[in-house]
Amino acid sequence: MNIDLSGKTAIVSASTAGIGFAIATGIAASGARTIINGRKQDAVDRAIKAIRKSAPQADLQGFAGDLGTPQGCDALIKAVPQADILVNNLGVFGPGDIFSTADDDWERYFQVNVMSGVRLTRHYLKGMMERKWGRVVFISSESALNIPPDMLAYGFSKTAQLSIARGIAKHAAGSGVTVNAVLPGPTLSDGLRAMVEETARQQGKTVEQVATEFVREHRSSSIIQRAATTEEVANMVVYVCSPQASATTGAALRVDGGVIDTIA
Repeated sequence: MNIDLSGKTAIVSASTAGIGFAIATGIAASGARTIINGRKQDAVDRAIKAIRKSAPQADLQGFAGDLGTPQGCDALIKAVPQADILVNNLGVFGPGDIFSTADDDWERYFQVNVMSGVRLTRHYLKGMMERKWGRVVFISSESALNIPPDMLAYGFSKTAQLSIARGIAKHAAGSGVTVNAVLPGPTLSDGLRAMVEETARQQGKTVEQVATEFVREHRSSSIIQRAATTEEVANMVVYVCSPQASATTGAALRVDGGVIDTIA
């Protein structure tokens, strides 16, 4: 399958590292003009330099700003008024159960994980529908369905993304615009690497080995029995953004390694 996104403009929020970086790399390598976003200019510059190593012909533009705020979203919209592909990847995560999660923490998860995607989609969707082509993707999580009691606000925010993506897809019915959510499972991103690096060092194991042990102990329903790579998640997203995925919309697409123990 030859995915060609030439002539398209893509925005990938939080794309200087991890899953977002892998998605941006894949989309840029497929020919789209790709907007790389991070909160700090030096991180954006490093990401652009790294992508160009693997895709020298990539058409890249950087935007440094916090898209978890209305002001950051407004600044991006001003800098890039039009896009054909929007990947809402920005998100925060951390521990917190019903007793330990304060009101401010709930609000932070909602603003960053939910409202960032809502604000950007609200703007860019209009142009996509007018042009009769577009792709919107929300990067959710298996935690949207397997709600973790010790990461309650995070799980709630990921579930919210599924509802929002489905509703927007219905609104865009018949327009040529697809809207989907992608649900990664345990993924060897920068966050997971940071979490297991010290354990790996103490035990004399590789990060990959410790990540596999983590999955088998804490996500025992995993069928692949390991953490996915960021590239494996990105492959799904790049496909969903492609012309070939024109009949896939309103879906919750799992790249969870089989962690979610349901047939459908």
